[in-house]
Amino acid sequence: MSYPGYGGHGGYGAPMPGAPTHGMQMVAGPGGYQAYGAYPGCFSGAPVNDPMWSYFTAVAGQDGEIDSEELQRCLTQTGISGTYSPFSIETCRIMIAMLDRDMTSKMGFNEFKELFGALNVWKQNFMMFDQDRSGTVEPHEMSQAVLSMGYRISAQTLNGILKRYSKNGRIFFDDYVACCVKLRALTETFKRRDNMQQGVVNFPYDDFIMCTMAI
Repeated sequence: MSYPGYGGHGGYGAPMPGAPTHGMQMVAGPGGYQAYGAYPGCFSGAPVNDPMWSYFTAVAGQDGEIDSEELQRCLTQTGISGTYSPFSIETCRIMIAMLDRDMTSKMGFNEFKELFGALNVWKQNFMMFDQDRSGTVEPHEMSQAVLSMGYRISAQTLNGILKRYSKNGRIFFDDYVACCVKLRALTETFKRRDNMQQGVVNFPYDDFIMCTMAI
């Protein structure tokens, strides 16, 4: 059965942007979520030859994790934004929340690599529509971008998303990424509770508030 709202990168049977396909050990996380295996002892046994490691360790604390402000600095140093404006602190907060499976409000190196992979996919998608490299896309292009990632949502929902993330009729790269983060995080939250894959779940009020307000 085709699952409404899921498809491509956003659906069952297909990896979300940035999800690992080989190499790194996967372990069961909260709610059965498949997460990256942790490197033992924080920095012990870390992949020092990984080019991303130097960016991460330059800002990470002794606990081997980074908070939103450190993530913002780290992403700026990597140049992932390219010619676009650096990510805002609020977007960095929800990036961490998307992958914060242990609820520490921080991000480890494995989570950072997963995020970086997702950002690369989202950036490539954005650049397909930002032909003039203005750093913005128009609402109809944003609609195409969301649909191209496999999300199947109603026109009414899509219109609400566009109103939420547009500024003066344009969607900036930072807001586009924030939208992608929330779509992925909320879709995964819903998916984990939809055991029958029917597109319908029952949320206790407290659970609903936690899932939506924590992102």
